Amino acid sequence: MKQVLRNKDKGNMIERYYKSFIHALEGIIYAFKYEHNMIIIGFATIVVLIAGIIFKISTYEWFFIIIVIGLVAGTEMLNTSIEATIDLITTETHPLAKIAKDTASSATLIFSFVAFIGALIIFLPKILDLI
Repeated sequence: MKQVLRNKDKGNMIERYYKSFIHALEGIIYAFKYEHNMIIIGFATIVVLIAGIIFKISTYEWFFIIIVIGLVAGTEMLNTSIEATIDLITTETHPLAKIAKDTASSATLIFSFVAFIGALIIFLPKILDLI
């Protein structure tokens, strides 16, 4: 069986990695430009990183914060790609399209709840110590 080359497979290894990196950056730029949830995620990330520096959180707390930021942002990007794919396939309102879009966005919501609860566990005692 002959291997079929996809567009991304053209060029040498460095060119392919470079193109992949650029496409990934374009995806991030698109999400911050057109997906309002990414603005909220970006703002929350900045606030939490500043709070982590101010409160001198532990290495394990930083580990949790960084992992959860990645999970929330990555899940939102997957949600965006699922929604765009469904919009590409159909413009009509279909119950299965609704299920796919709703469950994809609920994944982001679940990780956001986990991030919020984790942030409360980490930062609330430190904030209360100041009062």
